Amino acid sequence: MDLGLGIDTGGTYTDAVIVDMKDGRVLCKAKALTTHHDLAQGIEMAIEKLDHMHFLHVGLMAISSTLATNAVVEGKGCRVGLIVIGHEIGSNIPVDEIVEIQGGHNLHGVPQSWLGIDQAKEFVTRVKNRVDAFAVSSYLSIRNPEHENIIKNMIHSISSSPVVCGHELSSALGFHERTITAVLNARLIPIVSDLIQSIKKVQERMNLNVPLMIVRGDGALMSETMARERPVETILSGPAASVIGAKTTTGHQDAVIVDVGGTTTDIGILRSGQPRLDAEGAMIGGRRTRVRAIDVFTSGIGGDSRIVVAGGKISLCANRAVPLCIGASSNKIILEKLRVLLTAHIRPVSLLSDLDNVPQATEFFVFSKDLPDVDLAPEHRKLLDMMRIEPRSFYELAGMANVHLTTINLKKLEALGMIYRVGLTPTDILHADGSYIEYDAVASKIAVGVQACQADMKIDDFIRAVMTLVEEKIAIDVVKKLIYEEIGEVPYDGVGAFLIENMIRGTGRQDLTCRPLLNKPIIGIGAPVKAYLPGVADRLNTKLVLPEHSEVGNAIGAISGNVVESIEMLIRPLKGLSMVDNPPCTLFWLQERKDFESTDAAINYAKEVGSNLVQKRAIESGVDSIEIIIENKRNEARINKSQRSSLLLDITLVITAIGKPQLFFES
Repeated sequence: MDLGLGIDTGGTYTDAVIVDMKDGRVLCKAKALTTHHDLAQGIEMAIEKLDHMHFLHVGLMAISSTLATNAVVEGKGCRVGLIVIGHEIGSNIPVDEIVEIQGGHNLHGVPQSWLGIDQAKEFVTRVKNRVDAFAVSSYLSIRNPEHENIIKNMIHSISSSPVVCGHELSSALGFHERTITAVLNARLIPIVSDLIQSIKKVQERMNLNVPLMIVRGDGALMSETMARERPVETILSGPAASVIGAKTTTGHQDAVIVDVGGTTTDIGILRSGQPRLDAEGAMIGGRRTRVRAIDVFTSGIGGDSRIVVAGGKISLCANRAVPLCIGASSNKIILEKLRVLLTAHIRPVSLLSDLDNVPQATEFFVFSKDLPDVDLAPEHRKLLDMMRIEPRSFYELAGMANVHLTTINLKKLEALGMIYRVGLTPTDILHADGSYIEYDAVASKIAVGVQACQADMKIDDFIRAVMTLVEEKIAIDVVKKLIYEEIGEVPYDGVGAFLIENMIRGTGRQDLTCRPLLNKPIIGIGAPVKAYLPGVADRLNTKLVLPEHSEVGNAIGAISGNVVESIEMLIRPLKGLSMVDNPPCTLFWLQERKDFESTDAAINYAKEVGSNLVQKRAIESGVDSIEIIIENKRNEARINKSQRSSLLLDITLVITAIGKPQLFFES
């Protein structure tokens, strides 16, 4: 058998599957908790749970990971020195050292000034021991990369650090976005390289010495070598894998994909069999990049969202807690403390504007790690020492510190990862009602009973109320995503909010009731979809598709993708000759700017060199059988409606190599 091993590391769980690559059958699957301090540990635990009898027949391993996305959002990465050529750059650039020098080109690929190489050389010599990588971004390098290439070669002559150029990552206009992309790529190189190296060690220990592929943000697969060079392209690989997994497991070509995870719910669109990509490039951590990635709407609701009861009202919070069913399994004292609450008198909590800091009797804070270099206030240090002994609730900490309950603020300790919160979540709700049981349901049932009492509700009514909140939130976010697809914005205030909430909650007013009708089916991916998505689909009046093995759909998507290598090449007529038949022109692409005596000659040259390049890249990525696709997009303008002649503005050639990765077996 030809088998593939797919891995997905999510915010809460790491999933693993072994799939028959010929017919798509899932032969075995497993889950493990994601180990954020070292993702390779969770990966190894998930693989260990698989049926080892299949390992001899595995010929390929592929992984989708949250690592790059989380690193960008959290501001992690190596030290980067940035050389900006020919243009000023804004201050919102995550670099450690920066210099702006003369140079750059105009739209025709002609130098706009001399290149300040001496200034760049002085900068590199000065900072080479203070940075781990360099990024180089020249104005309009997509029209002519020569200045970036000259600076890159100069850096290599002085330093052994990696160098990333803007034109290597994107052929799209947008100097600032291209610069951001180059910098983020440089920052991520050691992080993703370390992950790959750790996974390779896991492969050795598990005797899985097969090629390793990484999922890109657009759903395609890339080789480990390419991932080390261009790690920024792995941003949003998790959501991309879920869309590919949904397509693979259902065969649907058009659908709304709802991936309900532990930390978030990701909503994507599948159109004509292809993931809907963000035309402007991925937006990560508040920064627009030029990374080709899936256009996904991320909702702050997941299986690990906090459930808060305050002022008699139930609320879902975007901040995360480890579910009690999981936390009590590893910390037995949490279960003991929950049992005490069954007979305790708990004063109702008032509703505060800051839900993140509303104390809950069923929440506990667990010591995670020390950070000796972090300067903590004395009160924070005192609280940390209390939690070092055993998990503590808000109430315990307030009593031990002899302060009022609402003055306890643990946000900083949580943000630093020195402690983590264990509390009631939607995952516990499913454990309490028996619809999904993976861990200790006793802890979940006790906490639900305590919180139902706080809300002055029966347990069944409390469970139904939380389920309704989750369903409504997901349904509202699906509508928001679809509205954004249509008009490019979501007017969620005033009339917009009224109409959306009216149609989802069915809360018709005296004269107006709205009813949605979704024109695509919803495909559910994730462990809890059977519990929540039927209600979501009912609210949107559409069909729900729950594929077999949906709980590991991302891992299936990871191993099911194609290798796709693509480049864009732009051909523009020379100035003043656009009306001429087959005019002289200039070709712009990532390797050169080249003039031709005719457009036909430029097209033929571009097809040849472009096809050779993408084919070479695909072969290096281990593609078995390659298909070359060439798109020819002519951009013309009619000068006079009464005339048939038109003005050729430009021609864009998109040359793509696509194929399945070759399976590897030792002879």
